[in-house]
Amino acid sequence: MAKKFTMRDLAGAAKVSPATISRILAVNPSVDPEIRKHVHKVAQKLGIDLESRRKGKSKVMAFLLANRDVLHSFQARVLLGAENYCAQHNWELLFMSFRYVPETPPAALHLPQLLSNRTNARAVILGGTNYPNLLAALEARGLPFAVLGNNVIGDWPESRCDAAYSDDIAGAREATAYLASKGHRAIGFIGNLQLPWFRRCATGYEQAMTAARLPLRYIDMRSDGSQLGYLAAKALLTQHADTTAILAGSDQVAAGVYDALREAGISVPDRMSVMGFNDTQGEMLYPALSSVREFPEELGQHLAEFALGRLQNPALTTQKLTVPTQLVLRASVTALSGNAES
Repeated sequence: MAKKFTMRDLAGAAKVSPATISRILAVNPSVDPEIRKHVHKVAQKLGIDLESRRKGKSKVMAFLLANRDVLHSFQARVLLGAENYCAQHNWELLFMSFRYVPETPPAALHLPQLLSNRTNARAVILGGTNYPNLLAALEARGLPFAVLGNNVIGDWPESRCDAAYSDDIAGAREATAYLASKGHRAIGFIGNLQLPWFRRCATGYEQAMTAARLPLRYIDMRSDGSQLGYLAAKALLTQHADTTAILAGSDQVAAGVYDALREAGISVPDRMSVMGFNDTQGEMLYPALSSVREFPEELGQHLAEFALGRLQNPALTTQKLTVPTQLVLRASVTALSGNAES
């Protein structure tokens, strides 16, 4: 019969005090993260399930929507996917909106009370827009989490964090290549390159333009949504009047592009082809917007899966997944007469 190891056995094998084991079970933030990881690895070798030893265990996970509008359609669909996964596995998912600034040191970051009380949320899904200080704060407190990798701003330890990504670089590359295949040579990109999701789209755009040996036409403006599209499209028309196609960094940006083109008397797609990104508004615009479809529900499901996996086995290797995109063609793109590839 296999020996059943006690917490005192674990303390001896890990060469820490029984008090340290107790603090780890209570997820006390005073325990050094490296010591915590070491103890979990030793527990795994001994066949000890630390999660089963915790008192007052709940089956609650938190979805933290950070620094984004609660009505943001893409993030709402990430939440829906995470909620579906949790429901299928008999976990509750609590939604919280949370705003913080990147300058706050991790130790001084005031986390929501739900994350401070371990009888409540036991793992965290990070949606919205996040900064490295929150990731460090959760790691220091021993809270398992998974993050939407596309939306982390700043220098963060990707190799240590469980993350799901939308393959927006490949999506933007495919969209740009498609515009070029339709004979467009003067293709502009509109986005805010200070924000990582726009910057990743710009990377795909640049790769396709470079492969086609076409000149880059960035309009990098510090704004977001339809206002960004409106202002950047006006700037693009002023700086590059011969532009025949535009890749917008999001459908929301593309809506603003439509407004600017309409105001300038430029018809879509007869005089300007337009491609959006994320496919959240494509069918609502006129003419219907061609876009790059992302799959936020799948992202949410995998983020929930990763967070639960990390909770159940803290010694897991880092979990990563990149979800492909899909080019969706509608009425906003047409071939440039006489130049399109057959």
